[in-house]
Amino acid sequence: MKSTLSDPKLPQKILIIDDDVSVQVSLALLLKQAGYAAVACDDQHQALQILATQRVDLVLQDMNFSLQTSGEEGLALVAEIRKTYPRLPVLLMSAWGSIALAVRGVKLGAADFFTKPWNNAQLVQLIQTTLELAASTVGAESASGALSRKALDAQFAFSNIVGEHPELLKVLATIGRVAKTKASVLILGESGTGKELVADAIHRNSPRAGLPAIKVNMGAVASSLFESEMFGHVKGAFTDAKTDRKGHFLSAHRSTLFLDEIGELHRADQVKMLRVLQSHCVQPVGASAAEDVDVRIICATNRELAELVAAGEFREDLFYRLNLITIRLPALRERRSDIPLLAVQLLCALTQSYGMDAVSLAPSALDWLGARQWPGNIRQLRQTLERTLLLVDKPVLEQVDFQFAEQHDDAQGSANIAVDGMTLDQVEKHLIAKAMDAHQGNVTRVAKALGLSRFALYRRLEKHGIATGEGKELAEDR
Repeated sequence: MKSTLSDPKLPQKILIIDDDVSVQVSLALLLKQAGYAAVACDDQHQALQILATQRVDLVLQDMNFSLQTSGEEGLALVAEIRKTYPRLPVLLMSAWGSIALAVRGVKLGAADFFTKPWNNAQLVQLIQTTLELAASTVGAESASGALSRKALDAQFAFSNIVGEHPELLKVLATIGRVAKTKASVLILGESGTGKELVADAIHRNSPRAGLPAIKVNMGAVASSLFESEMFGHVKGAFTDAKTDRKGHFLSAHRSTLFLDEIGELHRADQVKMLRVLQSHCVQPVGASAAEDVDVRIICATNRELAELVAAGEFREDLFYRLNLITIRLPALRERRSDIPLLAVQLLCALTQSYGMDAVSLAPSALDWLGARQWPGNIRQLRQTLERTLLLVDKPVLEQVDFQFAEQHDDAQGSANIAVDGMTLDQVEKHLIAKAMDAHQGNVTRVAKALGLSRFALYRRLEKHGIATGEGKELAEDR
């Protein structure tokens, strides 16, 4: 198993597997200039022999080794390497026309893929990131002893994330391992579980923390404005382009770009996103040249992207580009032992924000909170605490106080659905406003919930003067 044993005194060795001699020479020269040692071979048989007899830290592998271009040989080799050397990272080489083949290789365990022709600087960065990630994973696997919150806090800045449950500690350990790399991260979890806090923690513990992270809600980016919003535009590119605009990618240059609700990205825009992630350059609308961009991508969604891929709603190649590392957040009901800690911290923050005296929670209140299902997770817990704090003027909140506030809220909700005396327009405005609130302003979801097209919903939002985050951005553009 020599391929997995790296001597820190020697330069890291990379195996190049390609039947094109010019590719071997080009990559070997590039690797030498970047400080790596390289060894090359033509086919899978030589590759396996080298791996069995030499120390190798990473593999750069083409998908075809003969006139047959089906890629089956390449896929078989990926599977064999992963089986025999599970810790050895593999990067696949692919042409744009065969990205789907490379995606199959990623499914079999390859770390990532890059396309021919490659950009030298970007390929070196990908190699460095992959090696760093592999080293941090091995280090984590060899660490002995159970994880502890105290030990994690001593190494990383996790002050905004509250909890000590083992499942949460696993998430924090993963954040610590991947933060220092450039690896793309996909954060999955139910609504309200704290996905944005995890994205903030990754950025805060990364070498990019000196610059602010750029955050974008993809559900609020209209498809017609996608390129302008994400890649920018130059003055005069279209009627309302009165000034140059950077776009989110260039604004996040050398920093982190957090793409929330990535599952809402329109199918037509997914290939545009993929090309930028692959080429690491963007071309603003109306510009004559592309610009290089160095961005670390973090995505989040409460939808199962794998299911969207299976349904044909999300591109498979983009999915594997985004989820080099996947972090799945546990629901609040799956870490009930953290509820008292969260409740106390949230209540303290609420009293401070309202300028109120300190309020504590009685044991009966903590028991009641701990027994709830919390489908809305931490966000719902915060709303419950806030509502009770405002309705009950007591220094110590008990179970009966939360029950009173809950009954009061139910009564108010019933009263709010009464429409006697309201005009049709008033009812429509009322329902749209409630739907916008229920879906946190996500236009796509509100449109689906109301059975409207996005265009029809936009017309009604404008008609009733209901503001959205997207509308604000459009107004600023104009």
